[in-house]
Amino acid sequence: MHDALTLIVVLLGTAVAAVVLFRRLGMPPILAYLLCGLAAGPFGFGWVSNTDGIQHLAEFGIVFLLFTLGLEFSIPRLMTLRRIVFGAGPLQVALTGLAVFAIMRLLGFDYTPSLITACALSLSSTAIVIRDLISRGSVNTGYGRTSTGILLFQDLAAVIMLVMLPILTQENSGPMWSVASLTLGKSLLLFAGIYVIGRWVLPRMLEETGRARSDEVFVMTALLLALLAAWVTHWLGLSMALGAFLAGMMLGESHFRHQIEADLRPFRDLLLGLFFISVGMLVDPNLFADQWHWIILAAAALMLFKGLLIFTLLRLLKERSDTAMRSGLILSQAGEFGFVLVALGVSHQLITPDKAGLLVSIVVLTMVFTPALLDNSGRLTRRLLQRWQRIPEDTPISDETRNHVILCGYGRVGQNLMRYLNSFHMKAVAVDRDLVRLQEASAAGEHILFGDSSRKEILVNAGIQHARLLVVTFDDPRLAERILHTARELNPNIRILVRTRDDTYLDALIDAGAEEVVPEVLEASLMLVAHALMMLDVPFDRVMATLRKTRRERYRMLQGYYHGDTLPTTDSAGNPYRLLHAVTLSDKARGIGRSIARCALRDVEIRAVKRDDQTLESPDPELVLEPGDTVILYGPLEAVEAAENRLLGG
Repeated sequence: MHDALTLIVVLLGTAVAAVVLFRRLGMPPILAYLLCGLAAGPFGFGWVSNTDGIQHLAEFGIVFLLFTLGLEFSIPRLMTLRRIVFGAGPLQVALTGLAVFAIMRLLGFDYTPSLITACALSLSSTAIVIRDLISRGSVNTGYGRTSTGILLFQDLAAVIMLVMLPILTQENSGPMWSVASLTLGKSLLLFAGIYVIGRWVLPRMLEETGRARSDEVFVMTALLLALLAAWVTHWLGLSMALGAFLAGMMLGESHFRHQIEADLRPFRDLLLGLFFISVGMLVDPNLFADQWHWIILAAAALMLFKGLLIFTLLRLLKERSDTAMRSGLILSQAGEFGFVLVALGVSHQLITPDKAGLLVSIVVLTMVFTPALLDNSGRLTRRLLQRWQRIPEDTPISDETRNHVILCGYGRVGQNLMRYLNSFHMKAVAVDRDLVRLQEASAAGEHILFGDSSRKEILVNAGIQHARLLVVTFDDPRLAERILHTARELNPNIRILVRTRDDTYLDALIDAGAEEVVPEVLEASLMLVAHALMMLDVPFDRVMATLRKTRRERYRMLQGYYHGDTLPTTDSAGNPYRLLHAVTLSDKARGIGRSIARCALRDVEIRAVKRDDQTLESPDPELVLEPGDTVILYGPLEAVEAAENRLLGG
């Protein structure tokens, strides 16, 4: 017991230190976990000599990974991007896999290790690329949509690979095609059963659980659902990951999706960290020392081949050269599902630990170079296209933001300020640390970045050197002081406005460099004065006219905001919670060519339609929707999700 506790403390402490260090270096935390596993494993300091127990526990990390993947797997979104998903996606996975498989066989490797390696290296890193796209506000750009489409198919392919992998262990059970057919039949039967249960039983079960108003009961229910689905598939002789994915996909259509995802994220992240630590234990540094030249050659060849292949496929689908090139650059690495396939291959004794360590080393090396590729993909795309297609030096790949406003924080106050800045045709860039809120806002076409506003690199990415104004919209005086010092260091001439709750820190913030500080309590008194003077017929020109217009509309412009990680189902009065949600229509969406009235959206209001550079506020019901339109919906969560499915084709 004492030894086990010591091991847990050592592993946890090492993992925390490594993740913090790797985040400061801008490297993916997955690499930190792998390094911890390498240090703790039999090829490192030997803290863990028998890895079987840890690997069995770590498999639950895969279960929760696939469950949350199912929650995020949107069939309407899949159909919207189907030209990329079912066009470039399958060809990329198949051609990459075939090339790797052929090379492995030519080098003398056996059939099974070659197949596992081909599957592992054909996939890219969803976790790294999607997070980067969200943090840069690039999900809705051309290369963001094409990359997301290819990653969607790769995730689907990964699930299929995990289901079919155990077939390779059943060579004595009959012909391969017979075993595969039986597995496929079981999977379809399981899908039908989970679909029925997920459609009619689980929502009612979760509603009853929600009425208990107990967080621990809801969390236990979510855990039970994920593990129960995994147990059923394991009992049927299938992969536990398949059941978890199907259960997550069914629950992803319900309005409990966000709450379940938020509740299970800590369990998923902890168990996934343990899983990647167990994968790191497979790596033998001596193997890397002996084979380093082959590992580097394999990693470089993989990234070059996969990048060129994705570029070629997207060009064949008539995508722009810069979009295709940038997508190829950011998807050229191998991904985290490669580790999953390797770990399962070792546990099923389909691949030896030394070959697994070699494969893990190749995947890790491609992921090490990924952050640099992500940061410089725009510049690399420009240079490559200038060399190959003779593009003039001044041809812009992306527009640099100048004379804009930087909003530190994008909660309710930041979003309200953004709306008024837009109404006065002023450019603004927001910075926030809520990934869900960023995804919602960036889908609406708003310029928003992920990160800590007090860090230099984040403010540089927001263009602080060319900004006119910086506004701290949240009430955190200590963090605001750090932002002020960083901002003044980067741009001594920028004007800075800070929001606070009261005047306690007013002098300190002014001394730190704030030009104006707005204490909310004092501003409430000033607003009362404005009402009194207006009643006495004192004119306040345009500012007062703007305030009167907002009140005449019953604060309509201020209603609703893009939700973040936590989303309540009811407001303080017990009414259904209402929110804003952005839906971007592709050329294959069901709503294209129909008027808003013909779409027959129930219980939701269309606040605006963003078309090219124009925002159509309160659009006419007879307005015909066009490809590329972003529709801003406002209403209860259930109604908003139903409206999104109807617009996209669900």
